[in-house]
Amino acid sequence: MRDIKYLPTKNYTTLDLFEKLQLNRGPLGKHSQQAHGYFTFPKLEGEIGPRMKFRGKEVLNWSLNNYLGLANHPEVRKADAEGAKEYGLAYPMGARMMSGNSNLIEQFEDQLSEFVGKEDTMLINFGYQGIMSVIDALLDRHDVVIYDAESHASIVDGVRLHQGKRFVFAHNDVENLRKQLERATKIVQDTKGAILVISEGVFGMAGDMGRLKEIAALKKDFQFRLLIDDAHGFGTMGKTGAGAGEEQGVQDQIDLYFSTFAKSMASIGGFISSTENVIEYLKYNTRSQIFAKTLPMALVIGGMKRLELLRTKPELKDNLWKVVKALQNGLKAKGFNIGRTESPVTPVILSGNEIEASQMIIDLRENYGIFCSIVIYPVVPKDVMMLRLIPTAVHTLADVDQTIAAFEEVAKKLKSGAYVKNLTNISV
Repeated sequence: MRDIKYLPTKNYTTLDLFEKLQLNRGPLGKHSQQAHGYFTFPKLEGEIGPRMKFRGKEVLNWSLNNYLGLANHPEVRKADAEGAKEYGLAYPMGARMMSGNSNLIEQFEDQLSEFVGKEDTMLINFGYQGIMSVIDALLDRHDVVIYDAESHASIVDGVRLHQGKRFVFAHNDVENLRKQLERATKIVQDTKGAILVISEGVFGMAGDMGRLKEIAALKKDFQFRLLIDDAHGFGTMGKTGAGAGEEQGVQDQIDLYFSTFAKSMASIGGFISSTENVIEYLKYNTRSQIFAKTLPMALVIGGMKRLELLRTKPELKDNLWKVVKALQNGLKAKGFNIGRTESPVTPVILSGNEIEASQMIIDLRENYGIFCSIVIYPVVPKDVMMLRLIPTAVHTLADVDQTIAAFEEVAKKLKSGAYVKNLTNISV
């Protein structure tokens, strides 16, 4: 049968790119006119901590990943300031491979390797693009990658770069992972490729841990390497804070251990740890590090101080977990559904539509002084809303009591239908 070529009509006019963007603003952007500055892109001002200013009013803030309270720790602020004073923000200038290496960078990498129990480490200039580029560097078109369905967007974007086969396994479903490994094994036997499995130490939305022990146990039956993104587990989980692998007793079974500095370390950048040979390979093949400026020295010095405090001050993690347990146990005692969390991430799951969700957030912020994030469809099912709380080491038990009391009141209003009857207009 002859191929049919569809040609544009004589009246076809090429669509302008900017006009196309205006016609389709994206799933979040379509709400920008109503949401900007309030629900999206809010401005939290003042010193980073539990109490900040939002639109000129003080709010109790549960929306920052400052788990250990290091963002404004006096020793951290001093190290950051001294690093910037001595080196500025330019040094070392250029990509690390060409002109941007330093003894302090390598010293920081050695410290991280020792802390997470790996042979070697590569410092990364930005977490999101770092893990994307690491995934891209590890795989070629003959390989198969298998990843958890609830993986972070940075992992999903990294997997999209892969030109070979990619399979997703149902969230934390080890039996489903086994099926994907069986499929992948058949493929790589033909392609002469390899298999990479990706999961997370702690899933940042629901707060549950990846089933690392069960996943690692599959190595008895299949040949694969395991990459774990432990952004939310590093510093918060395990006896020493070395992460979810330490918590589950399988740190040595994690072949590639990744974390960002944007959570417990309250900074910018990240790292990937593995064997010495693998890290050497990544240093010479990870495009986001080869073709971009290295991490500024002030952030390296500040990072070493943060790691020192994480190692030597266990009371920071102890304080965090005191607040976490008080918040999570208190919410459960009042009948709230906090899902499957096993970490500081604290979701509060309620029934309600988008209108009710928006009105509840307005009520919490304007009348109760509580600032937290809210998640709605399509991230969660329709007619479900999730309030996401991030407790930190610098929150207090009084903060917990205030929040639970406020949640009790707004939950009663939600159940009574008050957020549908009494719509509030917020000028943004």
